[in-house]
Amino acid sequence: MTERIIEFIEKYLYWMSFPEIRVTDIIEIVLITVILYYIFKWVKRTRAWSLFKGFVVMLCVMVIAAIFQLNTILWIFSNMFNVGIIAIIILFQPELRNALEQLGRKNILTSVFSTDDQRDKSERFTVKTINEIVKATFEMAKYKTGALIVIEQEVALGEYERTGITIDAAVSSQLLINIFEKNTPLHDGAVIIRNDRIVSATCYLPLTSNIEINKELGTRHRAAIGISEVSDSLTIVVSEETGKVSVVIGGEIYRDVDAESVRKKLGYLQRKTIDVKKFKIWKGRMNREKQEELSK
Repeated sequence: MTERIIEFIEKYLYWMSFPEIRVTDIIEIVLITVILYYIFKWVKRTRAWSLFKGFVVMLCVMVIAAIFQLNTILWIFSNMFNVGIIAIIILFQPELRNALEQLGRKNILTSVFSTDDQRDKSERFTVKTINEIVKATFEMAKYKTGALIVIEQEVALGEYERTGITIDAAVSSQLLINIFEKNTPLHDGAVIIRNDRIVSATCYLPLTSNIEINKELGTRHRAAIGISEVSDSLTIVVSEETGKVSVVIGGEIYRDVDAESVRKKLGYLQRKTIDVKKFKIWKGRMNREKQEELSK
């Protein structure tokens, strides 16, 4: 009887045997986990996140093609794979270089063992930051000082940040006003704000290619719309000609807004993550407000 049991185990349950786990195996698991964590964290903070989501969709299509034996589609995917890897390296060369530079400057132990509370605190901008931005915006509007302020959200703006001059200072109304003061070295271009820091000034932004944009809008407004078309950032524009304040997000421009409206919009984006459903409801409310303003 015993021999039969042993024979059954050896024949049918051999796969249940556990391999020997050594110290080196544990070290490898930890290292691979840390590497994957930083890769996914880097991907999420760059434009590669959109590419990654597209890659997942393509992977799902490839799985479906394999299940239903769609050989032509599988052949296309197999030939695209090698070219795609090279294309990714070429397209995201600036981001890859920046990631390696950050890796060289980063304290690995501090970043790995830092608590989630510390991360959350560093990744949200405070009410003080909102108040400083609003105060500076309408102070500049009073004196018709042109300004272009970009508040970064989930999509990183590293490639546009590098076109400007590094500031890396806490957000304050005095500093923003001084940056955009006429005839000063930093007044031309955009300011990029990340969390509670002004990271860069005099940044060049992509101009919108939308030909339906109102001809009255100048380069600042077109740049604000352009950056909103390639990212989820919110941009505040102060017109140098009229002193009116506009807010741009999602390719839409909301002109002649007041301080309370700007404060509410910034307050909504204060959270680290954006609920898509609530964002659409909020955007619809903004459109209604815009229509009401036009009808007055």
